[in-house]
Amino acid sequence: MKRTPDNSNIPVELDRREGDGMLVSLLWRRARNVVSVAVHDGRTGLEFELEVPPHRALDAFNHPFAYAA
Repeated sequence: MKRTPDNSNIPVELDRREGDGMLVSLLWRRARNVVSVAVHDGRTGLEFELEVPPHRALDAFNHPFAYAA
């Protein structure tokens, strides 16, 4: 029997926005039911990802640096 890989911890990209060298992704990991926002600043190389409460996901996606503080 062939076993299929468990992809439940691979993030699903729910939304993405790009502009002015910034890439912001809204991610969901099914295995733990966790929502996070990933940020990559192409100008400086700064990258970070932070978990956010589901009810704050859209706000964190739109204002990730406010949540990173």
